Amino acid sequence: MDPICILIADDHTLFRDGLRALLGSIPEYEVVGEAATGEEAVAQAAALQPDVVLMDILMPDTNGIEATRRILHTSPHIGVVVLTMFEDDDSVFAAMRAGARGYILKGADQAEMLRAIRAVASGEALFGPSIARRLMSFFSAPRPLAPPQAFPELTEREREILALIAQGHSNTLIAERLVLSPKTVRNHISNIFNKLQVADRAQAIVRAREAGLGREG
Repeated sequence: MDPICILIADDHTLFRDGLRALLGSIPEYEVVGEAATGEEAVAQAAALQPDVVLMDILMPDTNGIEATRRILHTSPHIGVVVLTMFEDDDSVFAAMRAGARGYILKGADQAEMLRAIRAVASGEALFGPSIARRLMSFFSAPRPLAPPQAFPELTEREREILALIAQGHSNTLIAERLVLSPKTVRNHISNIFNKLQVADRAQAIVRAREAGLGREG
């Protein structure tokens, strides 16, 4: 039987090294490539055509959600397993909307991760037990009819852009979607960072998801 070919996409070198060592010790798996940024993940997936991509969410340039969407747009047969520290509802559903078929927390045991890789490589979907519980809780819990507005200090346009950032969209895609110039989008994002007192995009995404922004209607 041919081994399951895997691409590891994570910006932490030690984490990639650990995964490569683990998977390389099992004949069933073969690590065919690594990527430290979202753009590298998209390029490597196109070039190597792995069976499975292990995808982190927060990476430089393009995040894992957008990278997943782009990979599956051109190579829908590739199985993506999101491997991340984020277990909030918005991160999970953003990954599912992007087409990921697995979602495993980095704190999961090795057996759980290997099961997810095998399942996704065979065309199935598998979410870790803690994620499955969150999904069940999400669908069974009553939804508030009129949630309070998040970040009242932001303008409506800034809140709209923050929601798109939380969904994993790049500045270019936000500009195209809202019919704005890239410079205007950058100015809005700079204002958002100042008002929320965050240092970068990753912190803005975390704040937005904690407040419930980022759900696609």
